Amino acid sequence: MAHGLASTTLVTGAGSVCLTPLSSQGRDLKLCLWDLAEGRNAVVDSVRLESVGFCRSSILAGGQPRWMLAVPGKGSDEVQILEMPSKTSVCALKPKADAKLGMPMCLRLWQADCNPRPLLLAGYEDGSVALWDVSEQKVCSHIACHEEPVMDLDFDSQKARGISGSAGKVLAVWSLDGQQALQVRGTHELTNPGIAEITIRPDRKILATAGWDHRIRVFHWRTMQPLAVLAFHSAAIQCVAFAADGLLAAGSKDQRISLWSLYPPA
Repeated sequence: MAHGLASTTLVTGAGSVCLTPLSSQGRDLKLCLWDLAEGRNAVVDSVRLESVGFCRSSILAGGQPRWMLAVPGKGSDEVQILEMPSKTSVCALKPKADAKLGMPMCLRLWQADCNPRPLLLAGYEDGSVALWDVSEQKVCSHIACHEEPVMDLDFDSQKARGISGSAGKVLAVWSLDGQQALQVRGTHELTNPGIAEITIRPDRKILATAGWDHRIRVFHWRTMQPLAVLAFHSAAIQCVAFAADGLLAAGSKDQRISLWSLYPPA
């Protein structure tokens, strides 16, 4: 099966940072790292995955020679943390046996400006979101957000505020306090069920969702006011991504990619 977009942050080589980075992840159990600088189009490395599920990987790279990669693990409820580019296993994050969270469905590695310890937000099959302390290999906080599996989430580290979407009809907005406790702040009901991906624009003004109903929906991030419903595709939207200049790209199961110019950053 063809690879799908998994991340747009990549460090390659011994300390070299690719200016136009890309990683891709497919159902062929392979995550590929690409060099697109100066017109190149080459796979420079790959990671063999242990899970054939739908969970996208997540990269935490701060321009350093070594960086971190979170991928679905060998166990059905496990997340594997690797140090890259050596592919050294850092740890496996596995919930307690009585937690019954199901499979991890989406991952987001991040690091607070005031804290060097890497953290992981994970959305699970049971509809919950968990915050992991990677260094301690423990769950700091866990909240029930959805009645259906969490398909994707995004997190605004400046506002300590995140959003998640599921196979159901609800978007959940939640926050993280100074004690690393998650709390649901509100929900927004959609017309139709199913969100494949959510992404907050880099300027943190708006966000976009990829809908199973063939629609891209745009919201104001602070108020969650609906701003636009973009209808172009004839099948489910599978991914959405913002460029630094605000341009929005969407990929669909109809095998088309659409580009949108809307609400330019100030």
